[in-house]
Amino acid sequence: MSQIRSIKGTHDILPGDSNRWQRLEQVVHQVCRQFGYREIRTPMFEKTRLFARSVGEETDIVSKEMYSWEDRDGSSLTLRPELTASVVRSYIQHNLRGQAPAQRLYYLGPLFRRERPQKGRQRQFHQFGVEAFGSENPEQDTEIIALAWHILSECGLSVNATLHLNSIGSSDCRSAYKEALKDFIRPNLKQFSETSQRRFETNTLRILDTKAEHEKKLLEGVPLVSDYFTDDDKIHFDSVQHFLNAMDIPFALNPKLVRGLDYYSRTVFEFTSPVLGAQDALLGGGRYDELVETLGGKPTPAIGFAAGMERFLIALESIEKTESDPKPDIYFICLEEDGLPAALSLCQQLRRAGKNLVMDSLRRSLKAQLREANKSGAGHALILGREEIESNSIVIKDLEKGHQVTVLQSSLIEKL
Repeated sequence: MSQIRSIKGTHDILPGDSNRWQRLEQVVHQVCRQFGYREIRTPMFEKTRLFARSVGEETDIVSKEMYSWEDRDGSSLTLRPELTASVVRSYIQHNLRGQAPAQRLYYLGPLFRRERPQKGRQRQFHQFGVEAFGSENPEQDTEIIALAWHILSECGLSVNATLHLNSIGSSDCRSAYKEALKDFIRPNLKQFSETSQRRFETNTLRILDTKAEHEKKLLEGVPLVSDYFTDDDKIHFDSVQHFLNAMDIPFALNPKLVRGLDYYSRTVFEFTSPVLGAQDALLGGGRYDELVETLGGKPTPAIGFAAGMERFLIALESIEKTESDPKPDIYFICLEEDGLPAALSLCQQLRRAGKNLVMDSLRRSLKAQLREANKSGAGHALILGREEIESNSIVIKDLEKGHQVTVLQSSLIEKL
């Protein structure tokens, strides 16, 4: 039988890498708890129409990238391509609004999009993110941004990161702005790419997000969304900037920053890092004050962000010292088969006492097992041979200093 390999665009997280993932996850859990956010876990697949209604029928995600299939009852199901829609669905379904007027939630988990695999972008990838429901006030925006900043700081990434900030205004503002944007682009529309020409009709703001240099030149002098702010939009965005300054969180205004999904409104933001190269986005988010109502809930203001964990880990590689896997405290060597019951009993006691312990299970020679013990990085080896079995004792060998001592098995934990 030919060898079966992993599917293109997926990858295994091997033991040498999993401890790095665990450290990042621990930072996310710790910071989110500090800010009063609680973890939510949603299913990996949902009804397809959830993402079509929330993300937008004409977005690349819905039109090209979703993994969807027909279930036995004829309904269309989809592996989740993003998590905000799933969290909103859960928020509505379980009436979390009725439990408390303000809900602060966070998540970690895998997502699925059929896009071209590249560094930091896979078909199964992982994100962490936060969502805050209930407040339309600018201090909620700054809390979300501050939470993201704290995670970056805890990871050591805030030094080189840049916070890009913009507001795309309320729905009234965006309607007027889209028309002005179309009027500006229309005379040169044929010089834009096929993708941008499609976006001209379906998602005009996304054209501002182009990475093509010739399109950036065509957009020089483009009208700014801020020219179309309502009075409330302007007050809200000014307050966000004022509060960020009060919290000593540096930012750069980026009037061309938009988010790729249809549901965003008002504040949008993105953290970038130069260590990621051209695709430099680490984390992004913004307000989506109309999404809860769009998905069948009561009108509820909300804001959140999401971050790709693979991209975070790539950025961390540039600043982290290489770390090996966690080392055991003890390597247990049993040289006689009839000593295994005593050895296993001692291992159990030591683990209950909080020791990290590995026991050799290959029944190798003492020399081979000591070589493996030193290779493991353990501080001590415990050796149970024929003489120790008969005297109910055990040898404790200090693997760093080389000396050893024999003690009674009954006093082993105390001696260690």
